[in-house]
Amino acid sequence: MKKINIAIDGPSAAGKSTIAKKVCELLNYVHLDTGAMYRCVGLKAKLNNISYEDEEALCEMLKNTEIVLTPDGKIFMDGEDVSEEIRADDVSLAASDVSKHKNVRSDLVKRQQEMAKDKGFIMDGRDIGTVVLKDAELKIYLTASAESRALRRYKQNIELGLPVTDVETIAEEIRQRDYQDMHRENSPLTKAEDAIELDTSDLTIEESVGAVMSYVEPLVQEDA
Repeated sequence: MKKINIAIDGPSAAGKSTIAKKVCELLNYVHLDTGAMYRCVGLKAKLNNISYEDEEALCEMLKNTEIVLTPDGKIFMDGEDVSEEIRADDVSLAASDVSKHKNVRSDLVKRQQEMAKDKGFIMDGRDIGTVVLKDAELKIYLTASAESRALRRYKQNIELGLPVTDVETIAEEIRQRDYQDMHRENSPLTKAEDAIELDTSDLTIEESVGAVMSYVEPLVQEDA
């Protein structure tokens, strides 16, 4: 099989990372969770009491910030495993806030493009198909209702042992993040013109993975 790059975009908790990881396992590809990188920025800003609105301070902070994504799905920031810590709901909102800044995005996009120079990567986020990997051979736009995404996040938080609020509160936070992501000035969340939209509201993870693989398989055949 030949190797391609796959871009998966969509709103928070649509299942992007979960589906990307499982497709990676089937293809023996590397998963690059770009959303985790913005979460790291939000987390470090929070820990250092840096305002999410202070673009200059955030960029200065980034100059001394190392973010490493490992093939087994771990996220390291400055040498520390923050894989679970960055999944907290307040960090999710912080990630949305810091991602509004043009220069923050520019820094991370350069890092992401460098990572994916060789083929065989699946990258997920909110501007992969439109900005980061505009030449990806396959672009998927995952979406789902706010209610179904909130229920997934609720269950995920319980599994990770994170603080849990009720599903409706999580749904409202998701709607808030959707609005922020879709209306930000720099690289707003939008579906690439050549992306395939997949609504996962009523699909199991296995069904979602199967749907994505049905689009992948014709593209990775040697004579494709």
